[in-house]
Amino acid sequence: MINIRTRLTYQFALLVTLVLLFFSLGVYFFSKLYLEKRFFKRLQDRGITTTTLLFDLQQTDSTVLRLIDVANKEPLLNESITIVNEKTKQILFATNPANSAFHQQFTSQLDSTAQTLYLHKNGYQISAIHLTGRNGGNWVIVSGIDQAGNEALDDLKRILTVMILAAMLLLGISGWFFADRALAPMSGIIQQVNAIFPRNMGKRVAHPNRSDEIGLLVTTFNQLLDRIEQALNNQKMFIANVSHELKNPLTKINSQIDVALIQPRSSEAYERLLRSLQEDTRTLAQLTTALLELANTSGHTNTLPTEPVRMDELLWESKTQVQTWHNDYQIQISFTDFPDEEEALIVAGNRASLKVLLMNLIDNACKFSPTCTARITFASTDGQITITVFNEGTPIPAADLPHIFQPFFRSNATAQSVNGHGVGLAIVWQVAQLHRGTLQVHSTGEGTTFTFTVPTLVIG
Repeated sequence: MINIRTRLTYQFALLVTLVLLFFSLGVYFFSKLYLEKRFFKRLQDRGITTTTLLFDLQQTDSTVLRLIDVANKEPLLNESITIVNEKTKQILFATNPANSAFHQQFTSQLDSTAQTLYLHKNGYQISAIHLTGRNGGNWVIVSGIDQAGNEALDDLKRILTVMILAAMLLLGISGWFFADRALAPMSGIIQQVNAIFPRNMGKRVAHPNRSDEIGLLVTTFNQLLDRIEQALNNQKMFIANVSHELKNPLTKINSQIDVALIQPRSSEAYERLLRSLQEDTRTLAQLTTALLELANTSGHTNTLPTEPVRMDELLWESKTQVQTWHNDYQIQISFTDFPDEEEALIVAGNRASLKVLLMNLIDNACKFSPTCTARITFASTDGQITITVFNEGTPIPAADLPHIFQPFFRSNATAQSVNGHGVGLAIVWQVAQLHRGTLQVHSTGEGTTFTFTVPTLVIG
């Protein structure tokens, strides 16, 4: 595959060569027109001079014609002057009788309405002048070969060809040089990137000029490195937290089994042990389910199937499901600004993911409430549905609010009082982003409010 430097050189050389060819052809074409025009003018002048001698001075002897030739500093090659009567086609005068038949053969084609005609025939340039006298009209035909003009055009052609070839060579060398200079920063960038991966993820690519195209590319690349570094750090933190969260219940289960096997025990002791193992197993299952849900929401950004979902019905289903698992939870739902149109209650989304979002918000509110109560408000206005979930309890410190949606983050204010893994709100955040929604949290001394907003199918 041809590299960029070679392609740039080819393209630059080809473009400039085409421009040079265009101008060279233009120079050659207009030079040819100028030489032809100048030669026709000389033919016309010779014809007028000869006509003056014939009709005005009544001199036609060879001596006068030789004087005219001597006076002409640039003699014409194969010059021939013929005067032909328009009606009788009779040759009245000819300086070269051998060419009279050549002139006479196209006199019938001459347009008598024209004063002067210019022709090309058999390599000759021909000037035909129409004169009207007392004895009728006559054609003065002068022909010749512009040898000097042809030689000048040949010389010009050779000069232009040599110049174009020399220019192509120069363009190739200069194009390669400038392409190499233009792409020199890319080599430095490649070396810097190779030094970053995988040894030093905190290092960034440096470029002196951040305003040019390469500088903008470097800026974009550094932003990509920032995201990659953040993703790798999140992955490391995720693996460390998962290992820690899984290790605790597994270690506890293994320890209880080891203790139980040391010596025989009563049936009541075994029952207490089984109940403890059941609780640890349930905790482990809940953590595994939460991790799977987080992985699914994170990995289906563009492939998550969607369908029309009626949010008020899904909210009631989520409430019922949570209360089925926790009989002590109190969930209060109030509807404000309830629309008349059913379309204002429907969003385009994934039903299962939205249900996970609502259930996590409800469960989180009840879990951190001293009375296990969550107060929910549902509203649909201006083309969007807003669901707020409020619970009384210990407020979340302001310093912790920006981090509560990160996986496995738990605020010190609530980590000791309530069991959890710090995964639920991360899932809620992911689902909200997948549905082009927003998620906000506001925590005061009175309690904490989570506000979820999602656009409906009908906007406005």
